[in-house]
Amino acid sequence: MKKIDYALAGLIGFFAGIFAIPVIYNIYNPLSGILRHGHNPFVLLALPWVVAIAALIGIFIAGFLGKKFPFFIQFAKFAVVGVLNTAIDFGTLNLMSIITGVTSGIVVGGVNVPGVSLALMNAYFWNKYWVFSHRDNGKNVLQDFPKFLLVSGIGVIVNSGIVIFATSYPLLAVNPKTWLNLAKASATVFSLVWNFLGYKFIVFRSSQSEETPQREPIAPL
Repeated sequence: MKKIDYALAGLIGFFAGIFAIPVIYNIYNPLSGILRHGHNPFVLLALPWVVAIAALIGIFIAGFLGKKFPFFIQFAKFAVVGVLNTAIDFGTLNLMSIITGVTSGIVVGGVNVPGVSLALMNAYFWNKYWVFSHRDNGKNVLQDFPKFLLVSGIGVIVNSGIVIFATSYPLLAVNPKTWLNLAKASATVFSLVWNFLGYKFIVFRSSQSEETPQREPIAPL
């Protein structure tokens, strides 16, 4: 694990915390708590720093375990990027929900698309250049993008489809905003599994193989 990895993990965690603010606000509406109980709204501003510290702790533990099991390093990077992707996805969805007032039905599918799209673009560059370390020195930036777009497009369809279905037929008698996020969480689990397998074995497969050192053939005696 390099020093730059720790710096990037902290930065990613900080931005994840920023995008998480609309989620917390939309679900719990802290302004109502402020008016009733005198809670400080600026406590939300601490969220980016808390997530950044958590990301640093996670990447530090992965670096320690990676000394014996290198898999943990790549997994930790993927997890940190995944947290940012999820925060962007959820944060944008909740921000759009706050602005439009949409919380359910087929219309929420359209409200869901911007967040998913931004998260996927973010995922492409972080996975390509950090998680799976595609070392092309800045050349062919979009070389893997067609495959990424195909895999991710299926993920978007799965994600939005689950959100539409779940919000149209709620199983629990909870606040619509809360159920929207529960539905989104379920959709994220399914699309996350699909995206990880697709990125690792289809989109960035060549990137990983290029980094595998080739052993010199043993000369015959």
